[in-house]
Amino acid sequence: MSLRFKKIFERQSKKLVTFTTGGDPDLETSKKILEIIADNNIDIVEIGMPFSDPMADGPTIQLSSSRAINNGITLDDIFNIANYLRNKKPDIPIILMGYYNVIHSYGINSFVNKCKNNQIDGLIIVDLQPEEDTELNELLKKNNIDLIRLITPTTNEDRLKTILNNASGFLYYVTITGITGQHSANLEELKNSIKIIKNHTNLPVIAGFGIKDANDVKEICQIADGAVVGSSIVKIIEENYKNKSIMLNKIFNFTKELKKGSV
Repeated sequence: MSLRFKKIFERQSKKLVTFTTGGDPDLETSKKILEIIADNNIDIVEIGMPFSDPMADGPTIQLSSSRAINNGITLDDIFNIANYLRNKKPDIPIILMGYYNVIHSYGINSFVNKCKNNQIDGLIIVDLQPEEDTELNELLKKNNIDLIRLITPTTNEDRLKTILNNASGFLYYVTITGITGQHSANLEELKNSIKIIKNHTNLPVIAGFGIKDANDVKEICQIADGAVVGSSIVKIIEENYKNKSIMLNKIFNFTKELKKGSV
């Protein structure tokens, strides 16, 4: 587990994780958005690596990926954004989230070196199965970068054991069977699943997908070790695309409110 994750999980409080797509709506505004989020004491930030075919994401995050790609955002820009945030906030854990194709095209060695140089703490690779992660995982372990695994309501106990073999940092529990930004989480199902997961691991379990506001965060945090909110923040960017000052102000107020849900 990376040192920043260790420090943050030593504190008994529930964790709030936010997701935004790197470079959305543009490079400089993306940096400001992350700085605002971090200033509101969000525990962990997740930066999406734009991809042309983000199959696990709903329309809101798909559009944010398209906006970033149309603006010419590259993986090097994502590292630039992460580096900016790291310089502003030395202690906040930074996760890059995305699809394996982006990493593979960039070159696995080059990608992991860039992660190390920009002090990235963890990766969530949506479409990388445990059976196929050996090459990347070995490099990540050498550089103390966590590979955060997704677990879903359909993950059975045998599959769970396989997933846990190389999981580190924390586990990301997908609360719904579907894409991001759609239905709300099923709390009973979440409760039962987390009970089973905790029988097999001491890793923290943070829930994401379908968590839209401070009230959702509060409900989830009574069951899980934390909550992830993404689509609601990305929607603010989409709706205020032409007025950056209103956008930044709304993100400030929204994330400040979200944080109250995790306390």
